[in-house]
Amino acid sequence: MCERCESCQQPLSLRDGQFICPGCGAHFPAQPCCPTCQAPLEVLRACGATDYFCRNGHGLIARARLLFRLPAH
Repeated sequence: MCERCESCQQPLSLRDGQFICPGCGAHFPAQPCCPTCQAPLEVLRACGATDYFCRNGHGLIARARLLFRLPAH
């Protein structure tokens, strides 16, 4: 699934934890989701580390496996 800009419908690119539109320059937050069940992940931050946890039984998710989506309105 390709996320698109709400304003100009251009495909968004992911950079630094947010989606950026190359067409109009708009920024949108990126929601980390489980690559297995696509559910939003719980973000755990402690001692400078960030971990991602799936509450649907898939446990900790490696950063390299994250799926990012636009949050639901």
